Amino acid sequence: MSKIHSMMDIGKRSMMNSQTALQTSGHNIANKSTEGFSRQRVEIQTNVPVGSGKLRYGMGSKSAAVTRINNPYLERQIGNERSLGGFHDGKAEAMARVEQVYNEQQNKGLNQFVADFFSSIQELANNPESLATRTQVRETADFLTKDFKRVHSQLTEITRDLDQQIKSQLDEVNGMTKEIANLNEKIQQVELSGGNANDERDRRELLLKQVGERINIRWAEGADTSVTVTAGNSALLVAGYDSKTLIAKPTSETATKGEGNVDIFYLSKPDAEPYKVTEQITGGKIGGALEVRDKVVTELLGDVDKLAYGFAANLNEVHRSGFNAYNQTGQNFFELPTQLRHASANLSVSKNILDDVGRISTGAGPASPGDSRTAVKMARLQQDKTMNGENTFDEFYNSVVGKVGIQARRAETASATQRDIVKQMSNIRESISGVSLDEEATKLIEYQKSFDASARLIRTADEMFDTILNLKRM
Repeated sequence: MSKIHSMMDIGKRSMMNSQTALQTSGHNIANKSTEGFSRQRVEIQTNVPVGSGKLRYGMGSKSAAVTRINNPYLERQIGNERSLGGFHDGKAEAMARVEQVYNEQQNKGLNQFVADFFSSIQELANNPESLATRTQVRETADFLTKDFKRVHSQLTEITRDLDQQIKSQLDEVNGMTKEIANLNEKIQQVELSGGNANDERDRRELLLKQVGERINIRWAEGADTSVTVTAGNSALLVAGYDSKTLIAKPTSETATKGEGNVDIFYLSKPDAEPYKVTEQITGGKIGGALEVRDKVVTELLGDVDKLAYGFAANLNEVHRSGFNAYNQTGQNFFELPTQLRHASANLSVSKNILDDVGRISTGAGPASPGDSRTAVKMARLQQDKTMNGENTFDEFYNSVVGKVGIQARRAETASATQRDIVKQMSNIRESISGVSLDEEATKLIEYQKSFDASARLIRTADEMFDTILNLKRM
């Protein structure tokens, strides 16, 4: 009788195993397109056998655990590559914006305005007494100063946009780290009770990758199954069940950033003194945005300021040596800014010249209406190597444009290359942890047949019981 009972127990456990396996396959199929999901499977083990004399009877099988198919080393490597990809993506997106500021194929740019100004000066040298030519010089100069302002304004606006992106991404990071801390608690509760927190671990790994895409982090899993996450070198974002906050707030102008641009601060607790960690953020999309903002754009603003200041200073020097239509000398053509920084934003044509073009100096001596020697000297500045004694105005500006183009192409190439690397590694992960619908469909049929066979075993045992019970009647 006990052996018949054992047969029914074996059939019962086998049906339960098949039911668990069917549910797990259904779970896999449902999450075929879920990002970060790892395929799960039921670990079936032989049940403990029983003995009777010299004989040992098998007791079927049992479901030991539901585990996930996952390579932790590959997951960490994918996380590192996605973080690097985030950095290159952030840099490439920002550099594409910067490149548009210097795109003179679609719009008239600074190079053309400089050429127009010197062309009008050359025309003035040919006809110094023409009021129309003097007016043209004033207008081209005014357009030139406005385009200097345009370049400065657009570069500054890019830094403001990058600040908004940094704030938005920090909000996302804070939300993710809070969820990671919550998952630490859930995973610990499940696994301390003897289970496997498969779905929670998948979600936590995905969040770690997504945080790494936005900011450079280091993380490690402790013996208690919780992960500790650190941004940069010292900003502890997640420890156990607690998460900390990163904030961005405007700060004063420095050598590497403009007035009002944001710095990143770490808050160990809500009422703590914010600790500046901007210099530690060197990876992810935020790191790429910071590099463009604090290095590339700052350098470009310095270049355009240098060009504006050098242009105005050299032209003023020649213009002051000449005489205007009122026999006045020592007059500036441009209102020269008091300092090099932000010179492009503050440069303007002298108010005297804006009011009266007769104040434009053309002659080298007084009472010489047809004298154009000063105008000729101003026109020659276009060909003089006045920028650091090495480049003309055109050469200096063209070198800046070329540098921007090279940096933009490098950033885009690096971004595309990194995307290919991440895609390749994701394909490897998919081959290990991904769900194959054909394979799962085959398993469904297999587990269904196993369930039917287990039911037949129970029915057979039941018939054997009936036979034994009927022996008394016989």
